[in-house]
Amino acid sequence: MTLLSVNINKFALLRNSRGTNNPDLAEVTKKCIEYGAQGITLHPRPDERHSKFSDLPIISKLVSNNFSIELNIEGYPSNKFIDEVKEIKPNQVTLVPDPPGALTSSFGWDCLKYKSLLIDVVKNFQQKNIRVSLFINPSTESLINLNEILPDRVELYTFDFAKNFKHNAEEAIRPYLKVVQFLQQNIPSISLNAGHDLNLDNLDYLLKTIPMIKEVSIGHALVCDAFEYGLKNTIQKYLAITKR
Repeated sequence: MTLLSVNINKFALLRNSRGTNNPDLAEVTKKCIEYGAQGITLHPRPDERHSKFSDLPIISKLVSNNFSIELNIEGYPSNKFIDEVKEIKPNQVTLVPDPPGALTSSFGWDCLKYKSLLIDVVKNFQQKNIRVSLFINPSTESLINLNEILPDRVELYTFDFAKNFKHNAEEAIRPYLKVVQFLQQNIPSISLNAGHDLNLDNLDYLLKTIPMIKEVSIGHALVCDAFEYGLKNTIQKYLAITKR
């Protein structure tokens, strides 16, 4: 079974747009857990336009009260981010190479260019017993030195898959299968997550084709679906896919 982690950043974006605490992220998190989510993801950016660093201890406390729920914190490994994550000690940290001001996470790590940085940061978190996942492109060329960096997991950046899925599903998934094969043959200790633009239309195909994916992080599409189906029914629809 693949775990469903609900990314609550878009709820935070709505809250921030009015300068109030509505919707309350703590209440949203409680509802997501009540409705069956197996994980909660936050991505505090430097400008805090979505979730804020001050949200982390609040959400962490809620998640820690539910032993079967995982907390995943995403972000660029700035000094502030590293310090905050080490203080919170989530189940997982997902390192994303998005610069300040980026609209969204739009590419994975270049493990050749950022080898030294990633080795240091990954070991830093692992020494605190925090599982580390690296956001990666669907390209084996970007994974040079991954065997030295040795994160616990990698998260497949699924934007290209989602973009091309309706045109040709087999072509859309092919680069990801090459990455999976590369990992299985060369670094089998690294497990798989996936995320970005996954939705009710494409998620089933992805998980049937790459069933070893341990976790999917879904936010934008899930929030959009909640406008039509309601949050509870939306989470149930995603769980019906991830539990198959």
